[in-house]
Amino acid sequence: MNLKNIKSNQIILFVVALMLVTAGYLSYTIKGTPVSSNIVSENEVASIGDAQLVSSNNIIDENSLNIASVETSTNTQTTQDDYFATSRLGRDTMYSQMIESYQNLLDNQNVSEEQKTVATQEITKINNTQNSIMICENLIKTKGIDDVVIFVNDKSINVIVKAEKLEPDTIAQIQNIIAREMNAEIDNIHISNK
Repeated sequence: MNLKNIKSNQIILFVVALMLVTAGYLSYTIKGTPVSSNIVSENEVASIGDAQLVSSNNIIDENSLNIASVETSTNTQTTQDDYFATSRLGRDTMYSQMIESYQNLLDNQNVSEEQKTVATQEITKINNTQNSIMICENLIKTKGIDDVVIFVNDKSINVIVKAEKLEPDTIAQIQNIIAREMNAEIDNIHISNK
């Protein structure tokens, strides 16, 4: 190594160390506590995993339980909403990428007319599928379903419904909508709840 490189590396290390010391000093003087106050003590580390005695004389406040229950149900609700939104976004992104790939084939001068015809047919098929999915999801929501997401894989159609449980008449209504709007066989429609 070059002597000049060693000196420049040492200078850089010295400057970094000086900056860290300065930041620690400023933190100490501003907060009045040392930077290392967040470090766990040896006794705390040694007691990890040990059983601790708990008094049964403690009274649990019912309001705190209700708040925890509401927070849990809200988190579950948000997770479900996120699931449906994320699933729809993922599905729509996949369709957009497929259309973009076919569009690139159409724009390519080296692709034969036969391949361009197939690409055009696939773009039309994807657009028709997306349109059918949107119509089905909206019609299913009119039947009292809070949220729904539909996935189409060749002839198999998977419908995930936001509901605690599905009644047989609701399942029949969903199957009827999917069969009618997507020209699907009832045996190929798979409905589940989330």
